[in-house]
Amino acid sequence: MLALFVSSETIIMFKRLSITFLLLVCSTSIYAKKLTVGITLQPYFSYLKAVVGDHVDVLPLVDEGFNPHNYQPQANDLRRLNQMDVIIVNGIGHDDFALKVIKAANRDDLIVVKANKDVPLLPAMGQSVGTGVVNPHTFVGVSTTIQKVYTIATEMSKIDPDNAKLYRANARAYALKFRKMKHQAMIELSDINTAGMRVATTHNAYGYILQEFGVEVSAVIEPAHGVEPSASQLQETIEKIRESGIDVLFYELNMPNRYVDTIEKETGIKLYRFSHMTHGAYRLDKVEIEMQQNIDTLVEAMKYTAANRGSK
Repeated sequence: MLALFVSSETIIMFKRLSITFLLLVCSTSIYAKKLTVGITLQPYFSYLKAVVGDHVDVLPLVDEGFNPHNYQPQANDLRRLNQMDVIIVNGIGHDDFALKVIKAANRDDLIVVKANKDVPLLPAMGQSVGTGVVNPHTFVGVSTTIQKVYTIATEMSKIDPDNAKLYRANARAYALKFRKMKHQAMIELSDINTAGMRVATTHNAYGYILQEFGVEVSAVIEPAHGVEPSASQLQETIEKIRESGIDVLFYELNMPNRYVDTIEKETGIKLYRFSHMTHGAYRLDKVEIEMQQNIDTLVEAMKYTAANRGSK
C-alpha cells in the first residue's frame, strides 16, 4: 500500500483556507440579506410586490382591516417600523398616522419613499375643506397608479441596484395591464355621448379616475375627509342634486353610508359603488382586480347617463 504523508504545514494551510472560505460565506450571507420594505396602505402592497416580487420582504405597517380615516398609531406599529429598511408612503394625506410613527421612531437610517412625489395632484373638495388641501386618493386613478409604480421602481432601483433592471421591467409589465384596462374602456365609450355628464360623490376619493374619463364632479357630499354630513348639509346636497340635474351618485364600497338611502329616496338619483382600495386583505392582485371593477362601474354609469339623457 502507498502511504500518504501530509506535512503539518499543509494541514495548517488547509485550515486557514477553510476559515477564510467560511468567513467569505458568512460575509456574503450578511450582505445578501433581504431588505424589509414597509407600506402604509393596501394599494402600495400591490404596487411594491408587483415591482420587487420576492426580492425583498414586504411588511405592512398595520394589520389588514383597519380604517385609515380614523386609525390611531399603536405601539406595535413602532415595533414593525423598526424592522424596516425602507417604507413607501402615500405622504399627501390618508396615511398621516404612519407619518406620526415615522417621526416618533427618530430613525435617520430609514429610507422614506414618497410615492406621490411626481404625481400631478388635484385639489380636495368638500364643504369644510381648507384652502391648499390636495386630494390624497391617487391610488384610485389609472394614470396616477402607473406613475406611482414607476416612482417606486425608480427608488427601489437606487436602493437595490443589483435588481434595478428587473424592477424596471416589472414596473413596465404591471403598468401595461392598467393601460390596457383604460384602452378597452375607451373603446366601449367611443360611440356614446356623455357630454355634460354631472356626478356627485359621497367622498372626495374618485376625482382622479373620473377626470381621466372626462367626468366632472359637481358635488361632494361629505363635508371633509371621512366626515358624514349634518342634517342641514345633507338637505343642502339634496337640493343641489335636484337643481343641478346631476345624473349619478358614486359612493364607497365596503363603507357604511347611512345617508345614501335618504339621497336616493329624495332625488331618485342613480347609485353606483366604487372600491376605495384601502379595505380588505393585502394581496398582489388587489389593485388590478378592483381597478378593473371601478372602470367597469364607470363605463356602466356613463352608458346609463348617455341613454337616460337621450331619452329625455
